Order: sequence, then structure tokens, then C-alpha cells
Amino acid sequence: MVKKKRWHCLPGQPVTELDKQVMFWENKGKLVPTRNLIKTPEQIEGIRKSGVVNTGCLDAVAEMIRPGINTQQIDDLCMQYCKDHNAIPACLNYEGYPKSVCTSINEVVCHGIPKEEDVLEEGDIVNVDMTTIVDGYYADASRMFIVGGKTTPEKEQLVRVAKECLEIGMEAAKPYSFVGDIGHAIEKHCKKYGYGVVRDLCGHGVGCQFHEEPEVLHYGHRGTGMLLVPGMVFTIEPMINMGTWQVFIDADDPYGWEVITGDEKPSAQWEHTLVMTETGVEILTH
Repeated sequence: MVKKKRWHCLPGQPVTELDKQVMFWENKGKLVPTRNLIKTPEQIEGIRKSGVVNTGCLDAVAEMIRPGINTQQIDDLCMQYCKDHNAIPACLNYEGYPKSVCTSINEVVCHGIPKEEDVLEEGDIVNVDMTTIVDGYYADASRMFIVGGKTTPEKEQLVRVAKECLEIGMEAAKPYSFVGDIGHAIEKHCKKYGYGVVRDLCGHGVGCQFHEEPEVLHYGHRGTGMLLVPGMVFTIEPMINMGTWQVFIDADDPYGWEVITGDEKPSAQWEHTLVMTETGVEILTH
């Protein structure tokens, strides 16, 4: 049976350099994007505007986060910021998620649910993950915060290395490279420190929907995964564990959302929404 082609040239239009590149790799048996994953300039501008609101929201979190506040206060701030800037928090009610933002403390890898009883203490590390919708366009980013500005040397190193993993992943993302190039570079750096890269969760395409193709794994081999071409918008969001890469969801969690490290050692994550250009990625969230 002939395998159905994913890439189609526009009817009545000349074949472009992009068409030639994508068809070359598809004929080599590589996974390539569909044309609808290539965002128009108008769509990219819409995602960019959403990214500005997203960045402003996380900036507001940075100003208020300190020992003694609870994570519900972070959620309240993010909800109000969205209302004040004509944005919608994408997490709220997404597949039953009950809050507008994710607040993941210490050994919680991701999807931590804001709660009044979760009071931040000096030395905690917390990831705040926000996705905004502005005029139908999505932007997704997260930052790590060291509560009180200081923690143990081990946690400080974890937070720093997790950010380096994001930066190294972005450097590896070149036009007409592959998603696996990103994962390979991140995993190589992570292993220098004996850390584990979470495998059960990944980055993803984003922009016109919350989650689109491709899946952006943060481990793997060069030349694998989907071909990256100009116009694609996606996240890189490596989750780096101090110990094992394995994770679990507590059976007693009433929501079934919070992902915890398998050995309950700390985890750190940074995330940007990125657009691939002719020269490399451009960050749409900060």
C-alpha cells in the first residue's frame, strides 16, 4: 500500500524552496509536518501578542512571589491579569483542570494545582506554568522561582541546569533539522550532572490550539522525530529531575493531575513558545 503523503504543494503555485526541502526529506522516509502546521505571518503575529500578555503575567508573578504566600494567591493574580488584558487562561477547565495556572513546588514536576494550603517557604523552588489565549491564539511559557532568593546549592544547580537545557535545546533547533536534535542536545547536557530527563511529558506544537503536532521530546537521537521548518510554532520545556527520570501521579490526588518525581527529589523546568525562522528559533514568550 502506498503511504499517504503528508506534504502537499499549493495548487497553481510555483514549487518553493520550502516545498523542495520538505519533499526531499519525506521521500527519504522522514516524518514531515503537514502544511497546516506552518503558521501564516498573521497567525504568528497573533501568537506573538498572546506571548506579550503571557510574559507580563509571569513578570507579575515574579514581583509578588515570596515566602508566606500560597499558590492560590498566584492563581488569583494570574486570573486577574488575564481579565485585565483581555486574555483567557487556557488551563482553566482544560480536560477538567480546576485552576488558571500550574504551580509545581520542589518534587512536583508539573501540573501542580494552586491551593491555599500550599504556602511557599524560603528555599522552595517552584515552577509557574502559564498559557494565555488572546484573540484565539495560544502562548505557553513557564519559569522557575527560588522562593526568598536562596536555596541549597543542589537546588540552585538544578534550576540553572534546567534553564541551560532549554537554551541548548533552542540552539539545536535549526531550520530543516529534526525534533530529535533538540532532545539529543538536552539529554547530553543533563546527563553531565547525573540528572534525569522526564520522558512521560514533552513539548508540543502550539499557537492555534493548546496542543498541536509535533511532540517535542527532550531526549532521543539526532535525525529522528519531525522535520522542523520555518513557520512552525512549538514549545521546548525540558523537565529535569535531580534523580530518576521516572514520575508518578499520587493515587490519593483527588484531581489526578500533579506529576511527582519517582524518588521525590526536586525537579525544575523552563519553557518558551518559539517560532522557527529561516535562521533559527525566535522566542515569543519570555
